[in-house]
Amino acid sequence: MCGIIGYVGSRPCKELLLEGLKRLEYRGYDSAGVALLEEDGLHYVRAVGNLENLKRAAASNGSRVTHGLGHTRWATHGTVTEANAHPLTGCSERELAVALNGIVENYRELKESLLADGHTFSSETDAEVVIHLVERHYDGDLADAVRAAYDELEGHFSFVVIHRAHPDLLVGARCQTPLVVGVGEGETFLASSIAAFLPETRRVQFIEDGDVVSITPAGATFQSADGTTGDPDIVEVDWDEESAEKGGYETFMLKEIYEQADSVRETIGDRVRHGELVLEALEMTDEQIRNLRRIVIVACGTAYHAGVVGRYIIEEWARIPVEPDIASEWIYRNPVLSKDTLVIGISQSGETRDTVNAVKLARELGARTLAITNLMGTQITREAETVLYTRCGMEVGVAASKTFTAQAALLSLVALKLAQVRKTLPPEEIEFTLNQLYELPRKIDEFLDADHPIEEIAQRFYDKPFFLYLGRHIGLAVALEGALKLKEISYIPTEAYSAGEMKHGPIALLEEGTPVVVVATDIHVYDKIVSNIQEVRARGAHVIAVATDGNEDIQHHADDVIYVP
Repeated sequence: MCGIIGYVGSRPCKELLLEGLKRLEYRGYDSAGVALLEEDGLHYVRAVGNLENLKRAAASNGSRVTHGLGHTRWATHGTVTEANAHPLTGCSERELAVALNGIVENYRELKESLLADGHTFSSETDAEVVIHLVERHYDGDLADAVRAAYDELEGHFSFVVIHRAHPDLLVGARCQTPLVVGVGEGETFLASSIAAFLPETRRVQFIEDGDVVSITPAGATFQSADGTTGDPDIVEVDWDEESAEKGGYETFMLKEIYEQADSVRETIGDRVRHGELVLEALEMTDEQIRNLRRIVIVACGTAYHAGVVGRYIIEEWARIPVEPDIASEWIYRNPVLSKDTLVIGISQSGETRDTVNAVKLARELGARTLAITNLMGTQITREAETVLYTRCGMEVGVAASKTFTAQAALLSLVALKLAQVRKTLPPEEIEFTLNQLYELPRKIDEFLDADHPIEEIAQRFYDKPFFLYLGRHIGLAVALEGALKLKEISYIPTEAYSAGEMKHGPIALLEEGTPVVVVATDIHVYDKIVSNIQEVRARGAHVIAVATDGNEDIQHHADDVIYVP
């Protein structure tokens, strides 16, 4: 998740770009850069770290330039270096540049083809293939070159291209990630969020997937995939600047709940393509994977709950014993480890002290170590032997949402990789499951866009003094995370328990009308869960079930049902 802003008009644009990037910094702050079209061609300023570093570096550049492109990066391919910062150039550095948000899934094949054609690459990023493709196809018409490049790309991305030969023109395209036009008086913006240009104009045009858009100071032209041109309505938004940063949502947490599909989509990204699994960053040989005898997952809070999900799927698919443990307890246990143990440390920030210390201890005791984190260059990435990154962008809300689902998705890929090498699942089942994972973001979007009784249920129960969450198997991990969220956000005392253990204590807390949330999806322990629901209802509790679409049976057992795909 990165931020893009482009400008064409009559005003000096450097400060407009930098201010726009400041409002987009929540989308990425690993590095940032601008490309400014001066009389002798494109000039670039790039800097690692927060935006203040870029501002200092750009202090003496482009004071009168009126045509430029900016980018703030959340690294997904390639380390956090100035060479990997956008905008990225083609072989002719002063001629052509791109800023990209998203993942190019087929960049390996494209890069091999471009290298064979004699193109030279200067970064480690997947995004650089885009500008070389545009360069390959360019024959005087920049929009045609962008269209030809777009048609070769696979993945989810948006990008904007700037060319020396076309002053007062930027060309962009989008595929499943945001890109929007800002319409001004004698000036036009192209950005990944309305927030980038909101102080300058509230008039916007929305771009559809597959559209190639060309902007000039006079406005924008749109060309769809079939070559037809269109003119989307200009919409006047009534957001203030704070609302714009939240994407129009009331809170950052709500915004990030709705970003889960994008975060899972980017985390899966080029790691799954056409039923094939690519997990090179795991950096374990097949022999090392086959020799694994045990996996320990250490984490805290939400990341620990993702680790509980990991236990179920790794044991089920790869047939390796897994122990999820709370890092702050594990480091004081004098843990028993060996070289055939893999210790996985999960930390969204990469700086969770107890988890970092646990990974460090595991290495000292001779175990293999793997970090799962959302941030490059953090402490956990320096302590672990190998790192797998979720690709969620910044999570502003204190209570994690999108990082939890992305961590669970990434652990699913790890589990399938282990199963593939250890031959504990047939190839056709691995391919089927990978395809299901690839479809997961679409299903998340479908759920979030549909109507559910969630708000109505909340209105009825917000003042209850106690909630109980129950689940079995993976549903237990979800119950643990759900209960944590209710405590953390609403300050309501909440207990989460294995549904099968509920009768050993927590049932005594139930009384008439106590809300009990039960994860009752269609898994192999569904009948057991229904029995547990009957025990709860015998105490007069009110059951709110989370169930699988199409399961009408659950309506005979629960008072309220929230259906999921």
